Formats: sequence, structure tokens, C-alpha cells
Amino acid sequence: MKRIASERPALDTRDLEVVLALAAAGSTAGAVKTLHLTQSAVSRALAVAEDKLGVRLFERTARGLTPTKAGDRLVEGAGPVLAQLCELERSVRAPESAPVRVRIVCECYTAYRWLPSALADLSKKLPHLDVKLAVEHTREPTEALAAGEVDVALLTTGSIAGFGVGLVERSLFSDEVIFAVSTSHPLANKKSLTREDLLTHKLVTSNAPEAENRWFARAVFGRARPKLDVLRFPLTEAVVDSARAGVGIAVLSEWIAKSYLDDPRLLAKRLSTGPLRRPWRIAYRREHAAAANALAVALRGTAPRVYSAAAAE
Repeated sequence: MKRIASERPALDTRDLEVVLALAAAGSTAGAVKTLHLTQSAVSRALAVAEDKLGVRLFERTARGLTPTKAGDRLVEGAGPVLAQLCELERSVRAPESAPVRVRIVCECYTAYRWLPSALADLSKKLPHLDVKLAVEHTREPTEALAAGEVDVALLTTGSIAGFGVGLVERSLFSDEVIFAVSTSHPLANKKSLTREDLLTHKLVTSNAPEAENRWFARAVFGRARPKLDVLRFPLTEAVVDSARAGVGIAVLSEWIAKSYLDDPRLLAKRLSTGPLRRPWRIAYRREHAAAANALAVALRGTAPRVYSAAAAE
């Protein structure tokens, strides 16, 4: 039989898993648990992947690792590729299996900015999963998970600790918290913002849960607990318009900010110490482990990224 010539990819699935884990964790140390490797082995694995492609996939900063433009492209495509491979293997093993119904909830409303579209697209790649959003449980996702009212939860600050042995959680990905200012704001010409800038200028944000506020303060200021001048609004549009009007510095998830940054009156800023990443975890009931793992693989790389589409000033 005549062989069909084809180009063999340089990367293998392990390379894709390494890149996704590093993008989610933001550091080699953070990816250790996900990859079940030592930190030095993770560094070597990244070096191998970069050597195979001949391009740098991550920039090393004081805060850890940030994907380059090439890295962003790889992260965006790696999740769906791995998900389709897993689906192919599943369909070969059990081609006639009935779809599995999975109810999913997010702890933070920001994920709903892109998740419905992502799930609709994933349904074509993962036809054995029938995924339904359970938005009504957004305020108490871990409680709903423990009670069996949802099967999978995407968490930021919540924890399954104390809710029984039937629940499992693992690292998923991270979104970046960015800062947006008006072109007329005193900080508009700064390349990046410092902690002192956040202390001396008004911050404008949404009515986030107290746990989210504590995470922000700890991530930016460490053990210090400075008094911040914060203006809170229940609507994202009000937060963005206040920044546009020069009232203060908007604090936004990149998922929310992305749709507003085409406005020439707004500028995206990072902290001078590097990207401020908020870690997300996927928690699930043990009996839904296979479905949750398939979702975790597919969702990595699907969330919108500000700095792959709009560079910071």
C-alpha cells in the first residue's frame, strides 16, 4: 500500500500540556502540581517546546511567565486540539455512548462574558457532553456543588474544603486583572502603574464579593492593608464610563475590558511588577471526573486575552 506523505508536527501532546499549564499558573513553580513534575523538569520541558518551534513562548518577568504573541497563539489553539484528540479516542472506545449531561456554574460573573459562546463551540468538538449553565447558583457555587445541584464549578476565591470527600478541584487557567484609564488621566502617559499610583488615585470597580476584594489587596500589596479610595458600581458600563470620564482607574478582568478597549479614549495598563493574574480552578463532583477533565482541557486557551489583541501603553 502506498503511504500518504504528511507533515509531522514538531510538538507532541505533552508539549501542549506544558504550555497550557504554564499559561494557567504563570510560573514554573505554579505548574508543578498540574504537570506532576519538578520545577526544574517543567523549565526543561518549556525549553524543549521552544527549541522545537524555534520561538520564545514566554517572557520571564518579576511576577513569573507571560506568554509572548507566539505563546498566545499556541495557548489559544492547544486546548481545542487536545480536546478533539480526547474526543476522538473516546469515540473510538465507545462510539455509541449517550451524551453526558453536565451542569456548570461560575463563581464570578466575568466568565459569563465568554463562556456561553465557548461552550456552544465546544459542543461541536465534544458531542458526548451536554453542558448546561446553572447561572442561578453563581452566588453559592460550592454549596450547590456539594448539594448536587451542579456538577462542575469554576472558582476563583471559593473553596471545596469542608464540603465532603466527594468533591475534587484542580487548577484551570487564569485571567488578568488590568487597569484602564482615560487618555486625559494624569497617569495616561505612564508605561505601567505602581502600587503608589493605586494608593494616590481613585480606583473604580464593580461590587465584587468581599473575598475578591481581599484577594486583590493581598495580590497587589502583600501583607500591607492600605486604605484605598474605591468607587464601586453595580454595572460594568458605569465602571468603564467613569474611567473614560477621567474619574479614576478602572479595575477590570481582561475578559470584561477587552470589549471596551477599542475606544480611543481608554488605555490599558499593567502594574510595573508585571501581569496581575487571578487564578481559576475547576471543582467537580467525583462521579463527573471524566466530563470535568474534558471540559478543563477544552476551556484552556478559549478565554479572551487583552494583551494578545491590544498592547499596553
